[in-house]
Amino acid sequence: MMTKKRMMTSTLSDSYSSTEGTATIISSAGGGRTRPYDLLSGGDCDGDLLDKEGRGGCDDDLLSRRTTNKLNSSLRICSPSKIVPFPLLDPNQGGKGLTISPKSHLVAVLRSSRAGLVGETASSAMVKGAVATAVTCAAAACAVTALVVGQRAQSSVRWDHVDAVVRELEESCATPIKKLRQVADAMAVEMHAGLASEGGTKLKMLISYVDNLPTGDETGLFYALDLGGTNFRVLRVQLGGKEGRVVKQEFEEVSIPPQLMTGGSDELFDFIASALARFVASEGEDYHLPVGRQRELGFTFSFPVRQISIGSGTLVKWTKGFNIDATVGEDVVAELARAMERQGLNMRVSALVNDTIGTLAGGRYHDEDVVAAVILGTGTNAAYVERAEAIPKWRGLLPKSGDMVINMEWGNFSSAHLPVTEYDRALDDESLNPGEQIYEKLISGMYLGEIVRRILLRLAKEAALFGETVPEKLQVPFVLRSSDLDVVGTKLKDELGISSTSLRVRKVVVQICEVVARRSGRLAAAGIVGIMKKVGRDDAGEEGSRIPRTVIAMDGGLYEHYAMVSATVQCTVKEMLGEEATASVVIKMANDGSGVGAALLAASHSQYLELEQSQ
Repeated sequence: MMTKKRMMTSTLSDSYSSTEGTATIISSAGGGRTRPYDLLSGGDCDGDLLDKEGRGGCDDDLLSRRTTNKLNSSLRICSPSKIVPFPLLDPNQGGKGLTISPKSHLVAVLRSSRAGLVGETASSAMVKGAVATAVTCAAAACAVTALVVGQRAQSSVRWDHVDAVVRELEESCATPIKKLRQVADAMAVEMHAGLASEGGTKLKMLISYVDNLPTGDETGLFYALDLGGTNFRVLRVQLGGKEGRVVKQEFEEVSIPPQLMTGGSDELFDFIASALARFVASEGEDYHLPVGRQRELGFTFSFPVRQISIGSGTLVKWTKGFNIDATVGEDVVAELARAMERQGLNMRVSALVNDTIGTLAGGRYHDEDVVAAVILGTGTNAAYVERAEAIPKWRGLLPKSGDMVINMEWGNFSSAHLPVTEYDRALDDESLNPGEQIYEKLISGMYLGEIVRRILLRLAKEAALFGETVPEKLQVPFVLRSSDLDVVGTKLKDELGISSTSLRVRKVVVQICEVVARRSGRLAAAGIVGIMKKVGRDDAGEEGSRIPRTVIAMDGGLYEHYAMVSATVQCTVKEMLGEEATASVVIKMANDGSGVGAALLAASHSQYLELEQSQ
């Protein structure tokens, strides 16, 4: 409870004291009348006072705690956004005196001792002492103002640089519709060139020898082996025709010991065959193999191979940490067949495929209008159904179906129309395959996080985005994964060790992630439209005609789990094709092409297929 005491002085009309402390403000308002301030609550400053420990309502960007600690304990500062500056009056000069510069936007508040100026009168000496203290505080306030202004100027320069870098990024990653159509046209041209001859283009346009895709009529028990990294999967499915579809399926995942990845060829394939044999031995009563038939397997082998038939292909080179020289140049199907024989396993490899073709097969099994498949995950690729007669480099008799699945290997696509930034060029220069897989480096999950990391590292060094010290983890290549980009706040702390970031910093990081992800989705969409142009499904044609229903099967973690990428692909295809054409186009997920899809291809290329069709 505050008690008002009258002070007999010509210039200071009122003083206030309380058990909490006493304050006197000399205000220019009301002819030099003083106004009371509660030193703990902040009084008229509406809670915006800072104490000497830096607590209070002032913006941290305006005045740091470090600066505040330098203030005299009797000085407090109000937020400049709420308090208008005022002059300090000197009673010895008739109310004329020193003035705190209006530019400082600071208010000096004087605090007396806890006992306060209590009494019926106050001596002139006491008044002069109070004014002298006010002058001292004014000088201190001016010094603080200089520090604050300097800090604000430095902060402003840093944020201006951040804004400039982000703006430059947006401009260099821009994908206007005109540029996307140029990318789609370039993709279609490269596809034509790749089908005409070997080595004539960046797109390999590999003939897969898959000329029969699943129809849904397949029945029986089929197996799949999916080898594409440090783990492999074995899988079995029981197919029940159009009515039963996939009646039952089971799979098992096995880790490959590191020493086998760089050992001998026989050791690796023996390990795989033994795991496959154990899995076959666990076959339950729900799976039925007709008497007298051999089990058949679809082999998904996600390494570069030169395929010479549906059931054979020679290894070009190992990737993903494998390095077994004895296998290079050998038929990987023959290697597996010999290993299964050594294990006493009676099984035939009916189809050698990659995961993209498996996705296409799985999509076609469930929807007969699927014409292409796209993988958008750690890596990226596309496959589509081509007319066999439109493949000039095909040698031999045309397949009975008239169709051939083409493995595009579109990650190696390159064009002058692609929006490549300085960060992309630096990443490519430092990669294991500079000048190769440019399209993949712009759109796949393996590289998106690394592009973002490089941008953030630049801002951390040049604009102190995360503080005066560059975060150590931010300097580690590929520390950010694409799955980290849509949960920025958590990942900054967990993956990069950056905590206590401001909302403004997090907004900048989100903006950068969105720019990179949006470019990925829009360029992937341009590739899809390029495929549709090649097969003649990008235009409604004559008035009144419609594009046949066209389904694109999608798979991959980036597309499945990063909502912004999948949404961007969908809306960009619509933007490029127009409302009328898009009405016939469907883009949808087709999960587990590398597993179930491979088993389905084993079924559609079964050695018993002609026998079943003749019955």
